[in-house]
Order: sequence, then C-alpha cells, then structure tokens
Amino acid sequence: MKKLNVAIIGQGRSGRNIHGAFFRSENNTLFNVVAVVERDPARRELALKEYPGCTSHAHHSELYGRKDIDFVINASYSDEHYPVTMELLENGMNVVVEKPFGRNYYECCQMMNKAKEKGVMLAVFQQTFLAPFYKFAKELVDSGKLGDIKQVNITYNGFARRWDWQTLQMKMGGSVYNTGPHPIGMAMGFLDFDSSMKVVYSKLDTAITSGDAEDYAKIIMTAEGKPVIDVEISSIDAFSDYNLKIQGTKGTFKCTTAAYKMKYIVDGENEPRPVIVESLKNAEGNPIYCSEKLVTHEEEGSFKGSAFDSAVKAYYDTIYDTLVNGAPLVIKTENIAKLINIIEQVHAENPMPVKF
Repeated sequence: MKKLNVAIIGQGRSGRNIHGAFFRSENNTLFNVVAVVERDPARRELALKEYPGCTSHAHHSELYGRKDIDFVINASYSDEHYPVTMELLENGMNVVVEKPFGRNYYECCQMMNKAKEKGVMLAVFQQTFLAPFYKFAKELVDSGKLGDIKQVNITYNGFARRWDWQTLQMKMGGSVYNTGPHPIGMAMGFLDFDSSMKVVYSKLDTAITSGDAEDYAKIIMTAEGKPVIDVEISSIDAFSDYNLKIQGTKGTFKCTTAAYKMKYIVDGENEPRPVIVESLKNAEGNPIYCSEKLVTHEEEGSFKGSAFDSAVKAYYDTIYDTLVNGAPLVIKTENIAKLINIIEQVHAENPMPVKF
C-alpha cells in the first residue's frame, strides 16, 4: 500500500511519546516520518536517530513548499495550536492538530473556514473516541441492554501535583483544556452531540497545583430527552476506582480504561409489581420494608488496547482513509469545535485569578 509522509511539530510528551511512539512502532505500516520540527537542539538530534532519513528543523516555516509532506501533526504548545495551524493551512498543508483544538469556538471556526478555503484536511487528534473502553460503552448504551440511560459519570481523577507549563493559564493549561477534551468529548458522544446539549452546572478550582490554572473541575451536562452526564476531573481524588459509570433502567455498567463490570435485569424475568397504596405487612400483620431479590445477570471483562496504542493506530487508519480514499473524517472536526465551545463556556462561568 502507498505510504504517506508525515511531519511532526513538537517532540514533547505528545509529539514524541504518543504520535512518535506509534510511528516508530511495528504497528505503523502506512506512514513515514520525513520531517521533525523542534526548538530544542538535543531533541532535534534525537529525532534524526529515531526517524532515520528525516530532516530536522527549528521552526515550522521551514516545512512550507515541501511537496513530499502529505500531512503535518501540530503537537506544539496548546496556546500555539491556533496560530501554527492557521499558518500551515494557509500554506496548503493537511493538518492533524493536537487537543485542545483551539482556545475558543471562534478560533476553531477560523481554522475550519481556512481549511475549506484551501481545500485541505483539518483533523483534531481526539483518539479517545476510538479507545476500546469508550467504544464498548457507547455500543452497550446504544444496544438498549441497560435500558433507558438516566445518568453517566465520567471521572478522570487522581492524586498528584503538577508544576509544569500545563498548570499556567497563559499557556492555555489547566485540567479542562489539557485533560478535558477526553471526558467532555465522551460526554458529548453519550449525548449524541445533540444540538440542545448544554452545561447545567460547572465549577473550576485550584487544589494542589503550583500554577494558576484549575486542577479540579466539575461539569454537569444534559440535552433534551438525554441522560445527565457528570464529568469530574480532579487531582485530589485518591480513591477513584472507575472512569465510566452508566446507570440505566435495566442495569449499571462500570469500567476503567482496562476492565469493566455490569449488572442488569432482563425483560420478563421479574414479575411486574403493581403499586400497593396501604402499608406493607407480613402474615402476622407487622409492618415490613418494601424489598425483593431481583433476578439479575452479571458480566465482567477486559479491554484489549488503550487510548495510547490501539486507539492511536485506529485514528491514523482513519486519517489514511481520508487522505488516500477520500473518506469523510470519522471524528468530525465540527463536533470538536462544539467541544471547545463547551470548554469556553465553562471557563467563562468560572474565571480564575491570573497569577503568572
């Protein structure tokens, strides 16, 4: 099969350890890394060794005019996603931009309009939509096995401190811009990106961060005729034991990114219970509590792959299909723009004091 040539901007945790790790792995059979852009000279030297035959550059403008690059991955700092992507698009390059897509909905629309004007691809790297645990949960919800879904809890919690650039508002850091695109994106997926979806409650705060951007976030969303989605991103939760919990009228599903459990009932296996208006009592006439033992089923299992391996491959398979075969993007860029609109709203409702 034809291979596509890739340029990567940034050799930080995302550019090197996520995107680059895939391209260097045996799972990559469709792409060649032909150029790397990185400010740090030592990282540029390392890139020349890790991607044999590639060129290294200190600035992304050095990529312009190269006809051998099929698309560019923009894994620069978060606050540079918009300006760098706009330059790449202006120069007629196909772009995969890291999350967050932009600072606000306006920036996202500007990028989408520029891509349309130039007739190039603009995709956002939100591979969690293709992670095994999320795909399984979404298919389960859509199957009706858990009945009518009333509530979904999504937690991306831990107990740890950060003191890097991701803790600074001036660098577009904080839990919501950094981690938030994953759980908020899943939340919107469970709401089917419904046009009526809205944030009904949000709170941002600082807990143990060294910076001035939030490391605690609570966001509650819903849409007309849809479940309540409770999103929590916390750096002070030492006892979180799940990433997803789904409550439906027929059962409950709970999972981490690695394994799941569910307990549910099946239609016809539990006799209907007509309402009794009078107080319940036993044979002797004494009051009793309303209780029964439901006929239930339990399942558990594990997921093969994660958001950082199989989902990355699946994501780039879709990019290949788009660029080579003209297939529509599986992860729609306009939906990610809506996601940024939610993040923008949450920040507007919870302005944080700027300290740096």
